[in-house]
Amino acid sequence: MQLAHVSIDRLSVSAINMRHSRRAPDISDILPSVRARGVLVPLLIRPNGSPDTFEIVAGRRRYFAARTVADERGEAEPLPCAIMEDGDDADALEASLIENIARLDPDEVSQWETFTRLIKEGRAIADIAATFGLTEPQVKRILALGDLLPKIREAYRREEIDTETVRHLTMASKAQQKDWLALFADPDSRAPRGWQLKQWLFGGQSISTKVALFPIEDYPGLIVSDLFGEDSYFADADLFWQKQNEAIAARREAWLGAGWADVILLEPGQYFHAWDYEKTPRKKGGKVFVTISQRGEVEAHEGYLSRKEARRARTAGEAGEGAETPAKPSRPELSGPMQNYVDLHRHAAVRTALLDHPGAALRLMVAHAIVGSSLWTVRVEPQRAANEAIAASIAACNAQAIFAGKQRAVLTLLGALDEDCPVAGGNGDDFALASVFARLLALSDEDVLRILALVMAETLTSGSAIVEALGNHLGLDMRGLWQPDDAFFDLLRDRQVANEMLADIGGRHVAEGNSSEKLKTQKKIIRDFLSGENGRQQVDGWLPRWMAFPVSGYTERGGFRTADQWAKVQMLFVSE
Repeated sequence: MQLAHVSIDRLSVSAINMRHSRRAPDISDILPSVRARGVLVPLLIRPNGSPDTFEIVAGRRRYFAARTVADERGEAEPLPCAIMEDGDDADALEASLIENIARLDPDEVSQWETFTRLIKEGRAIADIAATFGLTEPQVKRILALGDLLPKIREAYRREEIDTETVRHLTMASKAQQKDWLALFADPDSRAPRGWQLKQWLFGGQSISTKVALFPIEDYPGLIVSDLFGEDSYFADADLFWQKQNEAIAARREAWLGAGWADVILLEPGQYFHAWDYEKTPRKKGGKVFVTISQRGEVEAHEGYLSRKEARRARTAGEAGEGAETPAKPSRPELSGPMQNYVDLHRHAAVRTALLDHPGAALRLMVAHAIVGSSLWTVRVEPQRAANEAIAASIAACNAQAIFAGKQRAVLTLLGALDEDCPVAGGNGDDFALASVFARLLALSDEDVLRILALVMAETLTSGSAIVEALGNHLGLDMRGLWQPDDAFFDLLRDRQVANEMLADIGGRHVAEGNSSEKLKTQKKIIRDFLSGENGRQQVDGWLPRWMAFPVSGYTERGGFRTADQWAKVQMLFVSE
């Protein structure tokens, strides 16, 4: 028997598995554990005729639970497996694995303490793995907890932090761990968890080293690895895209040099739908289509033409059979150093001329904000909601509906009639940048400024001081853009604040008369005033102090982030 971690896409359920059936098994009892801790007991597998794939002899439910978690998170972790050898008895092996696992304390922090003691006594990781029926990566994963701050480890022991979050925290520096712990301990803050934590650690864009087309050693920036030793990421996304785009350009030249008719780089995030194309060999004018995902993956589809192009090529081939193919140049016209010389002189001249053409510069800046380049990266505010109720409230609010309508109008101006996505946030494709710039040159200043305003709005950071500054500068009245909804009242959980709101709406005498009532009752009275029900005089256009510009609070307790942010910048915007 050999213990190893195996990629989930290399596993399938064996027909001899006693629980094998077409229907997926009930995994409701083990799914919470797999979500929180992953698969602990190794699956029992054996080769199924191919050296790279295996069939599951025992552990079918663990396999389906792991697949479910992978679907939820958008990424799959390799599973611990015991690979059977000829003559192995499946029942005996599984019983042995379960018995070994049972010898371990189920608390991973206690396991870390045990493993650390054994390491100090001179035991090797391989010895510990064999003793407890674990794979070596599982042992390393437990030992990785030692690099976490003690308070984080203890929170994990109390199950206040899930496994995915702890795994990402192992990639954090001590300073980042302290910052995260401060958010975790602050009742008024929300510490990022799971995939949001990964985004927080990497400044909004985490890109795995697995997707790089270039040699990792050519990347001059920092590469961060989780201490479980399974994943590593580029710390500088801008630098990654610069190197990745250079590698894509080099591969494009190689494909063209190999005789492909053309290499088409699809827009980042755009899918290649094979049914819209016809397989066409290189000798008959086939092209290479390259897809680039937002996460950096690059996939090439060689030997295709659109169905229209394929029909046209067949017609031209029938009419011109026997025509000679022009000879391909044996070498490029410019050497590498000469190309560099020409590029730098042309760049110096063009940027000097640009200073005298602010209209073109404005359009070029907008194009860069939309598409990006090797020197520009612009990210769209993701508007991440803490729960589904808040997400539904934002989706249904009047401000969001108005914004979506104006966004569609701008997409129409840019010629993206069928798109339903943000305008900004591209990955720096040169052709796309030139295409958007050409489109903007054809538009009036008024239309370009409309596009610029939308791009700025899409990239405005939620919860920032600049939101407060801008709202006050514009004299924004929220009454036409927000209405109190169920999510607002569900999140209102402070009786003192509710009583102050009641004073704003119904008067101080009403608030004082109900000050001893339960929170639920006071919220009901507020809603009665807003709807005019149960004998209350209807109040129109009520706006909580939290929603107004300028913002203010209801108590002296502090800890109100929005008010604190406005207080810091308020004096900068006071009119003379």
